[in-house]
Amino acid sequence: MQERSMFDYKGKKVVVIGGTSGINLGIACAFAAQGADVAVASRSIDKVNAAVDALKQVNGNGHHVGVSFDVRDPEAVTKGFAEIEAQFDYIDVLVSGAAGNFPARAKDLSVNGFKSVMDIDLLGSFQVIKQAYPLLVKGIKQNGPNSSASVIQISAPQAYVPMALQVHVCAAKAGVDMLTRTLAIEWGVDKIRVNSIVPGPIADTEGFDRLAPSKGLKSMIADSVPLKRNGQKQDIANAALFLASDMASYITGTILPVDGGWSLGGAGAAMDALAKHLPEQ
Repeated sequence: MQERSMFDYKGKKVVVIGGTSGINLGIACAFAAQGADVAVASRSIDKVNAAVDALKQVNGNGHHVGVSFDVRDPEAVTKGFAEIEAQFDYIDVLVSGAAGNFPARAKDLSVNGFKSVMDIDLLGSFQVIKQAYPLLVKGIKQNGPNSSASVIQISAPQAYVPMALQVHVCAAKAGVDMLTRTLAIEWGVDKIRVNSIVPGPIADTEGFDRLAPSKGLKSMIADSVPLKRNGQKQDIANAALFLASDMASYITGTILPVDGGWSLGGAGAAMDALAKHLPEQ
């Protein structure tokens, strides 16, 4: 599945947090393919460098950069965005995709395990978006009075579908979606649109492999999706390209499931079934 040629991001500055692997790297490459200058950030400098190389292979004419920082560390986030500003001056699109996940029964989950996911997903998202705000405003001023900026958070169906083994993620992602809605209200006057994409089960990603480590479990999940397939990274990238585009200029505060209908009923049942395969501690 290819990204549609109707999207033109030439000259646009796009930042993808967590953009060095999986869904987020797919999003970063999709923007690069449409002409954007893309910055990616994650904790691992090796993954950052590899992601920048991948972006250059997609579009060798773009200005692609990488920054390494931990979204849980406020000082590191501040420093990281200072580096991004030095390279890009401003931002047109921010994709906030840092996330942590692992399957665990609530009775076996440590406080530190719960806190780690909250710190990455919820607190990390807030810190990233807060640091991006002045650069988004700067971009709007740079591009003129008819321009706008876009923030896209990568959420999860756990935000509104209770799932076994996912109490920590359910709590964190529910907070992420409320962050999206609240900022859409506050930042509309600044012409910053804030939306969430909710991926379903996306094949060939680390998170999906953790939840469904065997081929049989992956097939079981695919069967629980109304469209009877697991998603592809390009499915999510296409949604991001749309939400950040002028075609979505009147869309903000939206929680957009891109999940083949999984959250309509199959998601909770699938996770209940997966719970039977997790050994007791």
